[in-house]
Amino acid sequence: MNAEVAARATGFPAIEIVYADAQQDNAKQVADVENFLRQKIDLLIISPNEAKPLTPVVKRAFDAGVPVIVVDREIEGDSYTTFIGADNRAIGRAAGEYADSLLGGQGNIIEIKGLPGSTPARDRSDGFHEAIAKSPGLHIIHDPVANWLREEAMTQMEAALQAHDRIDLVYGHNDPMAVGAYLAAKAKGREKDMKFIGIDGLAGLDGGRQAVADGKLAATFVYPTGGKQAVELADSILRHLPVPHRVTLPTKRITQP
Repeated sequence: MNAEVAARATGFPAIEIVYADAQQDNAKQVADVENFLRQKIDLLIISPNEAKPLTPVVKRAFDAGVPVIVVDREIEGDSYTTFIGADNRAIGRAAGEYADSLLGGQGNIIEIKGLPGSTPARDRSDGFHEAIAKSPGLHIIHDPVANWLREEAMTQMEAALQAHDRIDLVYGHNDPMAVGAYLAAKAKGREKDMKFIGIDGLAGLDGGRQAVADGKLAATFVYPTGGKQAVELADSILRHLPVPHRVTLPTKRITQP
């Protein structure tokens, strides 16, 4: 997302972008926003770590007259100028439907969840459950939280492998967690016994697209970062042009040919 923001910002020389990374720490992200507000910024772009803890400070910025673009993860309520993101519930539903087709409506599933207080984790889970509920033969037998991190997913998958003799599919709320689960299964010689599905579909050597190409993941579902759109909307807002309150980005499934 940061790379996409930086690349698109080169087309808008009048806009200066300053970055802060909270490293998944709600308190630090709140402090970062408060620091930016003291600097009298003209506009805030934020991807909230978790919805509830970040809502008050985002609302404070918006109520103070600072335009706010919320990207990827939502806050509670609608105290922002524009939200940019894909439909995570629809993506989760598509992942569930694909899992159903891969397993023929029968099988044991491990669901590895993202950060519980983040809206993508909630929606990617709800959509998946909605889809597989149509097939009574599909069972989620283990649903640990790995906070979006590959290393945590490896640890959680190791526990799942020890607890369950039969696992047919692993659904990770993002690609790093799905790949982490794959690596844990491979270390036990069990990776060929199950399928792995992720979400995000980023390009690059560490992205989900490459993991699909390498045969680690059966599929990933694209979640656009929204960085490009955030910069373009920021320019429109700063020039006092009308912008939509919500921008829903498209997704697609990526599998091997």
